[in-house]
Amino acid sequence: MNPVVMTVMLVTQDGVPIDAVHLPPEGRPESDGLASGRRDLALVIAHGFTMTWQRPMVWNLVRRFNLHAGVITFDFRGHGRSGGLSTLGDKEIDDVDVAVRYAHELGYQRVVTIGFSMGGSVVLRHAALRGGVDSVISVSGPGRWYYRGTMAMRRVHLAAERRLGRAFTKYVLNTRISPDGWPTPDPMPPAEAAARISPTPVLIVHGDQDIYFPPDHGQQLYDAAREPKELWLLPGFGHAERHTDDALVDRISAWAEQASAAATRAEEQTAS
Repeated sequence: MNPVVMTVMLVTQDGVPIDAVHLPPEGRPESDGLASGRRDLALVIAHGFTMTWQRPMVWNLVRRFNLHAGVITFDFRGHGRSGGLSTLGDKEIDDVDVAVRYAHELGYQRVVTIGFSMGGSVVLRHAALRGGVDSVISVSGPGRWYYRGTMAMRRVHLAAERRLGRAFTKYVLNTRISPDGWPTPDPMPPAEAAARISPTPVLIVHGDQDIYFPPDHGQQLYDAAREPKELWLLPGFGHAERHTDDALVDRISAWAEQASAAATRAEEQTAS
C-alpha cells in the first residue's frame, strides 16, 4: 500500500513559509525509515516561474522521479500556497536551502537538486552560495539575467515589470511578484554561480527548441562550470517541465544516482 503523502510548511531563514511535500522512496512508508543503496538518495525538485507542485504536469514529473528516489518538492515564495513574493531567482535560494536541509533532517544521506527554468538558475546559485548538495541539475535554465531576445521572455519581463502584468500573474497564475525589482547590486548570475560549484557534479540540460532561452544559454552554463560537469543539448526538446517526458526523467534520475554516489566516494577518499 502506498503511504499517505502529506504537505509540510517549512520556514526559510528570512521567515518565509514554504509549502512543501515529501514523497518517500516508493514502497517505503515514512515510519519504516529509509532503505539502503539507492534509497538513501533524495531529489529536491525546484519548479519554474509561475508553476506550482500542484500543477498536474509538475506532479506527474514528481511522481515519476519518485520511482527512482525519495522526492521533496515545494512552491517557491510567491507561488501557490507559499508565502512571500517572487524575486525571480534572487532570494529563492533560501527556499531551496530549507528544502535541502529538510531532506537531511529526514535522514537522506545524499541530496541532489533539480531545477527547471527559473528553478534551474536557483539550484545553481544555491549550490554556489549555500552548498550542502551532492550534485546539481539545471534544466532549461538561463545563463544570464535580463535576457529579452525571445518573444516569450519579453512577455515574462512585461509581467514582472508592469503593474498590470503583476496583477495578471497574481490573479490568473497565482504567482505574486515583488514590485521592488532587482536588488542592487545584481544577484550572482547563473553562469558565475556554475563556475563556483566544483567539485560538486553539475549537469546542464537544454533543448534546441527552447522558446525562452536559446541553446547558447545552456552552453554558457556548461562552459562556465568546472569539472565534473556534463551537457545534454537535446534535439527537439522545448522548455522545462512542459516538455520533459518520462524517458528524460528516468535519464536524469540515473545521472543523479551515479554522480552523487561518485561525489560521495570522492569525499570519503579525501577524508581518509
